[in-house]
Amino acid sequence: MPRVLNTAEPAPEVDELEEERERFLKEFKAQLFAAHTQINTAASFRCGMEQNHPETSEPAAVCKSCYEEVQERADRLEAALHIDLKEAAQIVYEAVWADSSDPGRTYANAAQALLTELRKRAGLSTVLSTLQPYSN
Repeated sequence: MPRVLNTAEPAPEVDELEEERERFLKEFKAQLFAAHTQINTAASFRCGMEQNHPETSEPAAVCKSCYEEVQERADRLEAALHIDLKEAAQIVYEAVWADSSDPGRTYANAAQALLTELRKRAGLSTVLSTLQPYSN
């Protein structure tokens, strides 16, 4: 014979359980949100080069791949500036004697040739500009 259990207490209503569940979830979400707003983003995203500013730092605003790309360009520019003195003198010499028709332009030709070589070594494209030179 199956036994039938009689309980003195009635089972809680499904609506009451649902309300309690919703209330608990709202409280939990509120606590989670409050904890999230207390995170110090400046402390979690510090500069990787602490030796440059050990006292204070600003939050990072550049992703790692973009930073590495800019660092690579800066390295190429720096390497271009380490041109050997003999190479620079040869570039100037060739530029001066390439066009001896106008002796007044020899310095400008030499400077232009040197800048062109530096830009080429740095991987920069030729700068086309409408800027006029200074009239000194």
